[in-house]
Amino acid sequence: MHILVLGGAGMVGRKFIERLARDGGLGGKPVTRVTAQDVVAASAPPAAPFAFDTVVSDISLPGEAEKLIASRPELIVHLAAVVSGEAEADFDKGYRINLDGSRYLFEAIRQAGDGYKPRVVFTSSVAVFGAPFHDKIEDEFFTTPLTSYGTQKAIGELLLCDYSRRGFFDGVGIRLPTICVRPGKPNKAASGFFSNIIREPLNGEEAVLPVSDQVRHWHASPRSAVGFLIHAATMDTAKIGPRRALTMPGYSCTVAEQIETLRKVAGENVVKRIKREIDPVIDGIVAGWPRNFNPQRALALGFKAEANFEEIVRVHIEDELQGTFVK
Repeated sequence: MHILVLGGAGMVGRKFIERLARDGGLGGKPVTRVTAQDVVAASAPPAAPFAFDTVVSDISLPGEAEKLIASRPELIVHLAAVVSGEAEADFDKGYRINLDGSRYLFEAIRQAGDGYKPRVVFTSSVAVFGAPFHDKIEDEFFTTPLTSYGTQKAIGELLLCDYSRRGFFDGVGIRLPTICVRPGKPNKAASGFFSNIIREPLNGEEAVLPVSDQVRHWHASPRSAVGFLIHAATMDTAKIGPRRALTMPGYSCTVAEQIETLRKVAGENVVKRIKREIDPVIDGIVAGWPRNFNPQRALALGFKAEANFEEIVRVHIEDELQGTFVK
């Protein structure tokens, strides 16, 4: 099996490829080749049992998608995107990458013809939903985003459903919760502080909390995100029906509950490294995001995530900190 990962140098893409290298196969089939595309070169996973190629390119450039699918990968995992805060700050860039890049990819697959029908896993976001919200957002809730990023992802979902309905490819859209705790350095995502206030204190560094600690949000770990991708890549899509976009399971909690969990797991000295400095821009963006979900379709189809925020913190300590942290 040949797998193309768009956005393969990003955190989720890297972890997905590393999981493929450990498993050696996907859905009972051996993985023979992985191509990782991104705007920077992706690193090869250690001891990969498959051929690994890296492509440095911009998927929003005309003709680039055609080059990427020329070898006809059986699975395409589309992670490439401009994140929420950057998409809001740079309107043109957000639409060029998040919308045009996806549309060019879908159209390149359609034009390939000759029976080529790959599985396409498209990563969307809970940002496709906008206020006012129910206490828990059901699968039938309207997609009425209140950010440019959410709008771009919602349009991508519609395209994915239509191209799948027409038989051009076999698509699955997964609306990711905020992935927490993200390893590495802070990025431009407006949601980045949810990870920052856990990751930096555990590393002995100060973190800034830019919103009220009463902000509630929907979370899942990087480990769960990889599990979502694997399940979406291998599941029986006949069970999904025409609505190909699914809200992924997660755990809803307030920032105060996040901090209390950090206190329970790591102690008061770690929590003291969090500094409160309200940022009106981030506070405004987050105010329009959904807070809690009832993702029955995804759960019934076999998607799984953590049952509480303590699990999420402990996954980070285990996967990224070798089981220890700075007290």
